[in-house]
Amino acid sequence: MKFLDLVKVHIRSGSGGSGCVSFRREKYIEFGGPDGGDGGNGGNVQVHAVTGLNTLIDFRYRQHFFAKNGHPGMGKQRYGANGTDAILRVPVGTEILDEDGETLLAEVMEENEKICIAEGGNGGWGNLRFKSSTNQAPRKANQGQVGEEKTIWLRLKLIADIGIFGLPNAGKSTFLATNSNARPKIADYPFTTLHPNLGVVSIDNSELVFADIPGLIAGAHSGKGLGTRFLGHIERCSILVHLIDGTSQDIVHDYKVASLEVEKYGTVLTKKKIITVINKIDALDKKSILEKVLELSCLTDDVYTVSAVSGKGMIKLLRRLKKLTSCSSDNSERKNNLMTWAP
Repeated sequence: MKFLDLVKVHIRSGSGGSGCVSFRREKYIEFGGPDGGDGGNGGNVQVHAVTGLNTLIDFRYRQHFFAKNGHPGMGKQRYGANGTDAILRVPVGTEILDEDGETLLAEVMEENEKICIAEGGNGGWGNLRFKSSTNQAPRKANQGQVGEEKTIWLRLKLIADIGIFGLPNAGKSTFLATNSNARPKIADYPFTTLHPNLGVVSIDNSELVFADIPGLIAGAHSGKGLGTRFLGHIERCSILVHLIDGTSQDIVHDYKVASLEVEKYGTVLTKKKIITVINKIDALDKKSILEKVLELSCLTDDVYTVSAVSGKGMIKLLRRLKKLTSCSSDNSERKNNLMTWAP
C-alpha cells in the first residue's frame, strides 16, 4: 500500500427532482382535484472517517464523486425518491480544504465521524402544494433546486502521541522499527524515508503511537526537500522527539538546523514540548557521550541518550514520554484503532 496524503477531488451533490402537475380523474369519482407529488431531494456529498486507513491512495484512481439526482414527483400524490448520497471514505485526521488549497472547510477527527460537504438540492413542489380555497385547480409546480458542484482538496495529517523529527540519517526509522512492529525502509543513505510511518510502542502496559517523518534539511520550512509536505503530520502530536545523530562531527549545528526549521514552520509546533535525544551512542565512548550531552544542555533541557540499534537507554526515554503524554492537555487524540502501518 502506497502512502498518499494530498489529493484533489471533484464533487457534485444531486439536484432535486421536479414537482408534478397532475389531476385526479377517475371514473365514477365525483370530486377530483390536484394530486401532483413533490420531487425527491438530491443526494448529499459526505465525508466519512473510517478505521484501518492511513492513506488517501484510493483517491488516486477516482477523483470524481457525484451524488444522484432526486426523482421527479408523479400523479396520485406520489413523491419522488431522494437521490443517493456520494460518500468519501477517508482516514481519521483528514482535512477538507477549498479549491485554493488553504481555506479549511472541515476536518474529521473521530472514528465514524460524518460531515456533509455539499448538500443536495431540494425537490420541487407538486401542484398539490399550491391548492387553496381560491386556487382549487393549480397548474404549476416547482423545478428542483440545482446541486452544488466544486473542487476540494483532501489533506491527511496523521494522529499520533509522539512525533519524531531530525536530519536525514539520524536513525528515526531504526528507532521506530526497534520499538514497534512497523517496518520502515532503513538504509545508510539520506532520505531513505520518503513518507511518514506510524508505529505503536508498548511500555508498562500502555501504548504510545509514534509518527516518523522524512528527514529535514535547511530550508525545509519553505518547501525544500520533503519539508512542508510532511511537517504537518506531527502537528497533532502531543510530544515531539528531536532525534540527533550522536556520531555527527558538529552536533550543535545539527540541532540548530532542525530546530530552526520547526520554529520557522510555525503553527502549533512551536508550542509543543520537545525532547532532545542523542542516538547511536553505541558507537561512542563515555567521554564523547558526556561531551555531546553538555554541548546540547546549553541549548535545551531534557537531553536523553539512546542507541536505537541496541536498545540502550530506550526504556528510560519511553517512560519519560509516557509520563509527559499522560500529563499533556493535548492528549485527547484517539489511538485505540490506529493500526501499525508500514508500506
